[in-house]
Amino acid sequence: QVQLVESGGGLVQPGGSLRLSCAASGSIFSINVMRWYRQAPGKQRELVAGITSGGNTNYADSVKGRFTISRDNAKNLVYLQMNSLKPEDTAVYYCNVHNLSPWRPSDYWGQGTQVTVSS
Repeated sequence: QVQLVESGGGLVQPGGSLRLSCAASGSIFSINVMRWYRQAPGKQRELVAGITSGGNTNYADSVKGRFTISRDNAKNLVYLQMNSLKPEDTAVYYCNVHNLSPWRPSDYWGQGTQVTVSS
């Protein structure tokens, strides 16, 4: 089984920065995508950023240029560096891993961590 544990959320003022971390353990397929999602009250969960096992990245238009997703060489950690934070970034942020197994593609989720941007 895959376990995802998130950390780094908290309260920050507009214009500030936070770095979220997600530690993955368990049987993760070698070809995978790790993603950050977020969900604000009353809104649907949205994709924030993704990074493939090959290092390719993509971002939501709303965060491009402000957020950076990365993963370590062992591919056991994924980060989301969030700069120039805005109140509209306030949400619960979730780590996700999608295993691109030819036999059984699967998704796993972290528990979520609250990010609040407020003065």
